[in-house]
Amino acid sequence: MSKGILLVNLGSPDSTNVEDVRTYLREFLMDKKVLDSPWIIRKTIVELFILPKRPEKSAEAYRKIWTKEGSPLIVYSKILRDMVQKQMDIPVVLAMRYKNPSIEAGLQELYDKGVRDILVVPLYPQYTMSSTETVADKVLEIQKKSYKDTKINFLKAFYNHPDYIKVLAESIKEKLPENFDKLLFSYHGIPERHDNKALRAAKVSKLPIETYRNQCFETTRLVTEYLQLPEDKYTTSFQSRLGRDPWIKPYTDHMLEEFPAQGVKNLAVCTPAFVSDCLETLEEISMEGREEFLKAGGEQFTYIPCLNDRQEWVDTLVKWLKGWQNN
Repeated sequence: MSKGILLVNLGSPDSTNVEDVRTYLREFLMDKKVLDSPWIIRKTIVELFILPKRPEKSAEAYRKIWTKEGSPLIVYSKILRDMVQKQMDIPVVLAMRYKNPSIEAGLQELYDKGVRDILVVPLYPQYTMSSTETVADKVLEIQKKSYKDTKINFLKAFYNHPDYIKVLAESIKEKLPENFDKLLFSYHGIPERHDNKALRAAKVSKLPIETYRNQCFETTRLVTEYLQLPEDKYTTSFQSRLGRDPWIKPYTDHMLEEFPAQGVKNLAVCTPAFVSDCLETLEEISMEGREEFLKAGGEQFTYIPCLNDRQEWVDTLVKWLKGWQNN
């Protein structure tokens, strides 16, 4: 049975045009694993309260980070795919959970190449319902409808994998200023109820299911252990909250404002929930976060890039993929 790889990242609007951003946000926010309210409530929130104004604001944010080649997340993901493909002798295809290139198109491309055994690689180190789980749901939905003769496998979350920890830690070490006061690990946040659902599922199934929040703290622990950082030199927070419901804490924006008063003047920030730089890292942290920190009295802000097209990350991914291929 011919094998192939489907790399899946989050996605991006097709352009910085407000209508393209609106289309992207509609698809993203109408996902029941992202906004987990009943459909009619979700539809009302999205159409009446979010989409009338947010697309214009988001489009402006995307324009700040957009490159000649397009969205940084798409650009870096394509480079990653190309670099991985050079080391693999089976097809490697890229898809996005939302917008283009779509998961439907990715599965069709692999099928047309004769692939009937696919390893789906959600490019999220930590597992949660609004990232890895929704990718799995979408892939299996399409497979059930159109590709019943195709076997689907999924790469497990790798938030605590020694290979990932090493490459992440080394990338941080390379950019970490010698005289930094604090290293902030800023992860994408999720509503508290999403983690509560994971806890309930763990109790019912009696399986060792880790909450997303715990996974993030474990990534921080392992990286700082690798780097041999004392506890007073690092901390963990969560960014990108949306709406009024409580999200997992502590909040990144609050910490950025509070750090200078606590004596943190030289701050370094990394974003280990992302393997590719995107709106949430480049605009929200490297631009807006920097401004918040400096405005509050901070003196030096260092943003540490995601793994992106780092060769060590490519080699690590290839090692995992070949392990599956040869199994």
